[in-house]
Amino acid sequence: MRKITLLVVALLLSFGASLRADEGMWLLSLLKDKNIKTMQEKGFKLSAEDIYSVNQNCIKDAIVGLGNEGRPFRHFCSGEIISDKGLFLTNHHCGFGSIQAHSSVDHDYLKDGFWAYSMDQELANPGITASILVRMEDVTDQIVPKLKDKMSEKEREAKIKKIAKKIEAKAEKGTQYSANVKSMFNGNQFFLFVYVIYKDVRLVGAPPSSMGKFGGDTDNWMWPRHTADFSMFRIYTAPDGSPAAYSENNVPLKPKHHLPISIKGVKEGDYAMVMGFPGTTNRFLTTFGLQKTMDVTNKLVYNVRTVKLDKMREQMYKSDEVRIKYASKYARSSNYWKYSNQQNKALRKLNTMGAKQKIENNLKAWIAKDPAREKKFGNALKLVEEYYQANKPFAELDTYVREALISGPEAPMNGRKLDKLYKLMTAKKVDQKKIDEYVAQLKKGVDEGYKDYDLTTDKSVMIGLYEYYKNNAPEMPSFYEIIENDYKGSVKLFADDFYKTSITASKENALAFLANPTKEAIENDLAYKVSNSIMDFYKSIAKKYTKLDEVEKGMRLYTQAVLEMNADKFMAPDANSTLRLTYGDIHGYSPADAVKYNYFTTINGVIEKEDATNPEFVVPSRLKELYALKDFGRYAENGKLHTCFLSNNDITGGNSGSPVMNAEGQLIGTAFDGNSEAMSGDIDFEENLQRCINLDVRYTLWIIDKFAGAKNLIDEMTIVE
Repeated sequence: MRKITLLVVALLLSFGASLRADEGMWLLSLLKDKNIKTMQEKGFKLSAEDIYSVNQNCIKDAIVGLGNEGRPFRHFCSGEIISDKGLFLTNHHCGFGSIQAHSSVDHDYLKDGFWAYSMDQELANPGITASILVRMEDVTDQIVPKLKDKMSEKEREAKIKKIAKKIEAKAEKGTQYSANVKSMFNGNQFFLFVYVIYKDVRLVGAPPSSMGKFGGDTDNWMWPRHTADFSMFRIYTAPDGSPAAYSENNVPLKPKHHLPISIKGVKEGDYAMVMGFPGTTNRFLTTFGLQKTMDVTNKLVYNVRTVKLDKMREQMYKSDEVRIKYASKYARSSNYWKYSNQQNKALRKLNTMGAKQKIENNLKAWIAKDPAREKKFGNALKLVEEYYQANKPFAELDTYVREALISGPEAPMNGRKLDKLYKLMTAKKVDQKKIDEYVAQLKKGVDEGYKDYDLTTDKSVMIGLYEYYKNNAPEMPSFYEIIENDYKGSVKLFADDFYKTSITASKENALAFLANPTKEAIENDLAYKVSNSIMDFYKSIAKKYTKLDEVEKGMRLYTQAVLEMNADKFMAPDANSTLRLTYGDIHGYSPADAVKYNYFTTINGVIEKEDATNPEFVVPSRLKELYALKDFGRYAENGKLHTCFLSNNDITGGNSGSPVMNAEGQLIGTAFDGNSEAMSGDIDFEENLQRCINLDVRYTLWIIDKFAGAKNLIDEMTIVE
């Protein structure tokens, strides 16, 4: 957002549309009026209707948002349909949880990869959903006129929810669609999104983790990159084509559109666009929010997770069983661990604080020129500042509790399940039927609950995190008094007793308790005591967070003021897990003096990085055999197999797995990462450094075809040579 937000209009004009258009995660329904001319000037050869249309099949019909049942609108990744049988492509790290869930020591799909050579070999993934956008609509005029200035923010939010529910219900009536109203620009605009959500999503293929996660934490967020970050799934429907839960009678989806795949390659300067479901950006973040992000959130998340990841990794290296159990947990934690550190480095190096300060100073000057503006917006930044100042003492403590305790070892927080049972047992009017039903529910969930759990690992995590919290956090929950008084202040002695006696410490302990549950056993249980202590403490912290109403109002007015000040410019709303398009071109970059990065990498780099002593850089023997033979088939370019490439598309988390398309709307790659030098991009877009790291689709196809021999999948695709 650097060019727009600094309001340097002359500089903007000197760079022209080609650079300005690179920033922005654009809403599809507005492309025709706002973006298409610039897109076509950059080389796009189709129309806005070819991307988004309600009346005809278009590219949007091939874009998938991955979610979970219960939270289907919170898309954790994106994907693209690449066959007329519902086959879709996403990232390996997006499918990692599913791959891990199907893995065991006997069937180690994480280590060996997985390929379905016929549809009957594809694996179901209960709980995973795949959403495809049907239509979107600006409903601001149905909501904002009914909101009054005198409303508190809570009253305003309640009113918005009430209206939104009616809008959603109307959109869903008589259909099998799911509707969701989303706020844009911090509550200044509202859009309705209508989806068809599929619930039968099956794993089709994935390379070994040595390829899909090649480079591991070392290469994460870095360039040059050689990671084959892809996995493949298929959407199934009821025989009539409607969404349905898993059934053997279900059939592959017949999509309205699937992306043709170009293996013609890319050149620097070629047009490139990305469509997907970006999660969250904070381009309107103030200096006060930025200070908290840098000094509290990012700093503490990195420090606490360093301890957690070290403890997990130590145990994972000792046992294949533990490695498989904790692979997905480790990956989820490590991704933001490195991101938080790299983002802080980028924010400081690029002086994002200075850029934000200029925005605020310009805004203050603009407001001061007009009494009407002063009356409407004059208090906005003050409200935001007062909130962050008032809550500064609690923000640090909040982060410590969430990271080290609530998201720390698993067994203690499972005590929350005991708390619910205890309340049923001690109610004024005890309902034995409800108790029996809940106990039966707990018994039913034991196997799944302990499937990916290891007592030794969880104990190690507890000792590491509870010690770290004790030595660094400014205040302690009450259970630390138990450690001090009953265990001589030793977290290790406490952990020894906890994992020997607690109901939640092991599957065996849980089953023994559930065979004869008593309230006395719960009262004496350490997990029950610790989890209650943590949650009571956390609630007390939350109560100290003041002026929440004011900061929400302040941010809404601040954002509205920025929009009005820039009324002659088209600005994209922050990402919020809704379908967006971003366009730019294929481009290398120069991150430092005397350093210039090419826009692509080749398989040569995989071989160069190989290190058999480092699990992050192991190269499968099959890949080395094919490399030695130079057996690259039709996927090579001038005798070389390209692996990854760079574009200057504006993306963020949630875009993982998004298709990268050329000027004809053909698939050329899959977005999977950003570059560390521009990790500030979620807060302030830096057009000279921001790069999207993409897996070249030719490397993907080569792995499917030559490495895995899954020609059945290649035969499904529409490949353009």
